[in-house]
Amino acid sequence: MSTTHQAGEQGRGPYPLARPFPAPGPLIVHAYRELDIALNGDDAARKAVGHPSKLPRPWDPGTIQDPPMRTELWEWLEAVVEWVNSEHVWDPSYLVPPCWPAHPHLVHEIAVLADQRRKAGQAIASDALEEWHRYALPAFFDRRKTRLRTACDSRHHDWPARPAHVRFQDAHEHRARHYTGDVDHRRQLLQPPDQTQQIPRLHVVDGHRVDPLTGEVH
Repeated sequence: MSTTHQAGEQGRGPYPLARPFPAPGPLIVHAYRELDIALNGDDAARKAVGHPSKLPRPWDPGTIQDPPMRTELWEWLEAVVEWVNSEHVWDPSYLVPPCWPAHPHLVHEIAVLADQRRKAGQAIASDALEEWHRYALPAFFDRRKTRLRTACDSRHHDWPARPAHVRFQDAHEHRARHYTGDVDHRRQLLQPPDQTQQIPRLHVVDGHRVDPLTGEVH
């Protein structure tokens, strides 16, 4: 996997004043091209790329199944994180920690952040980039601080919620019974009424007809 800085370089130098946003590799670019065809191509082109739901989406890492493409994705996101830390962070409490790949919530969010920054940088006007600076990036920083706090500022900490999640997994059968009970209840409500059940009729008592439902005597 490629590195994001030259050998021997530490930190960020004074120049260039603004480093360009990292470009993804050719396989990720190809994935974006197919997504664009699925959205904007003619019928023949859309048919050639296949159903849109099957196309890999770089902003959703779980959709990328091809190993070489996944390798490129991690290389790109690694470069993006290094770029965000050096170009947009002054307060060290906002830095994305070096252990970010061990935090699934950061992996998911960084992929979206990278995708939105790429798209904003390709726009022919600055509006999308302004929105990325104003909304997407600060919101990402706030969520990062809320979730991690200072846990990984100096070293990586294991997932604190792991014991609770293990209990959640162990209770699967208990939840499954509730799911089954709910479905069975709904199924019973949708069943047609029993056609064999006798419809209440008037009964004759001492020469009078009595309604079994209301008790009225006729």
